[in-house]
Amino acid sequence: MNRLRVTPGPVLTLTALWLATRALMLWLLVHGGAPLLGGGSVTREVWRLYFHWYGILAHGSFPVHDTLWQYPPGAGAVLLAPDLLPGLTYFEAFVALTLTVDALTVAALLRAGTRPGRSLLGAALWTGGLPLLLHMPLARYDVQVTALAVLSLLASARSPRAGGVLAAVGALVKVWPALVLLGTPRGRPTRRAWAWGAWAGAACLAVLAALFAHPLSFLREQGGRGVQIESLGGTALNLARHFGWPGRARYRYGAVEMTGPHVHAVATASLTLTAVSFGLLVLWRVRARRWSEATPYDAALSAVLLFTVTSRVISPQYMIWLIGLAAVCLTSRHTGQRPVAVLILLASALSSVAYPMYYREVVGGSWAGCLLMLSRNGLLTAAAVLSFVRLWRSTRPPAGRPAPSTQPRPGSDRLRERVLSAS
Repeated sequence: MNRLRVTPGPVLTLTALWLATRALMLWLLVHGGAPLLGGGSVTREVWRLYFHWYGILAHGSFPVHDTLWQYPPGAGAVLLAPDLLPGLTYFEAFVALTLTVDALTVAALLRAGTRPGRSLLGAALWTGGLPLLLHMPLARYDVQVTALAVLSLLASARSPRAGGVLAAVGALVKVWPALVLLGTPRGRPTRRAWAWGAWAGAACLAVLAALFAHPLSFLREQGGRGVQIESLGGTALNLARHFGWPGRARYRYGAVEMTGPHVHAVATASLTLTAVSFGLLVLWRVRARRWSEATPYDAALSAVLLFTVTSRVISPQYMIWLIGLAAVCLTSRHTGQRPVAVLILLASALSSVAYPMYYREVVGGSWAGCLLMLSRNGLLTAAAVLSFVRLWRSTRPPAGRPAPSTQPRPGSDRLRERVLSAS
């Protein structure tokens, strides 16, 4: 019996593309002091803020009374990880580890894409999409978080337990990876993934609490955040400045936020929309009747998109999350999220124009800055709506036909793979 073999050409091409684009990103990182690249503001996050937190964490405590520390305790492990590479500065070690995790992510996507019935478009999207954000992905730890979410989704198809554990670890680092478990098939896969995720999360949290003091200090600072200038609400307020609104932009909680009349109302509206989005996702979960191999991937992308566009904060690095989840979707030929992936790539390119290239225009509230953010956020909103609509339709039974069972038969995925790989 012969097995279906994948031509090595596309894999080698993607590998070469990854090496070339990452070399370009490193070059941009080295020259990040140029005014058009942010004047060093992108890299400052690592060598100043992350390194400062590293010093506190190394003494056995999470930052306390630090308004910039707004991350779950798992983030501490990521910020301490550069210590594993002696002989390098903290900045050099952080970038080296980020590139390593990036390579691991593309390798996982390549492996998933070379399986029978799968596609290499996912690996291509991650490889070519991440450089659209210039050098910023190398100076944030969102690549590490996204890798955990990507690995969780890819592992869940074969082992819901592993998927649940990886999602829990990711949630302890930056909360949102918990959403990737939303689309697990009903029945035993869901019970296993959610149960193992809960146990793994509790165990990891207990370990962190035993090793470090004040593990939940981030909750106090997270609740105080306002409306960031790049969010939908912040963009609306920034535009309102041209029509007489007396507010202004101010640096608070590690981001540029809008201050002035009605800001609290806009923040409340954002939280309300987030709650509505959660309700829509629960409604989808209850009414969904058809599951394909792509449904868990599509649901994860749709959920994170909805929570992103309704958030009070849409930082540039959030685009890393969306690129990673869109890449997982495109590993399956059954996904309905291909148009959504295109919108995400366009939004990512505009995000780089807004930050770091023309961030002064955005903060200053000029017409150019406002129109730039309106375009970026308009693309993200369109992507979120389109993603949810396509997810909803893909899981509804055809008109006039009874709904098939939502739970696949045990071993059916492996049997299907064996049949496809035989010739």
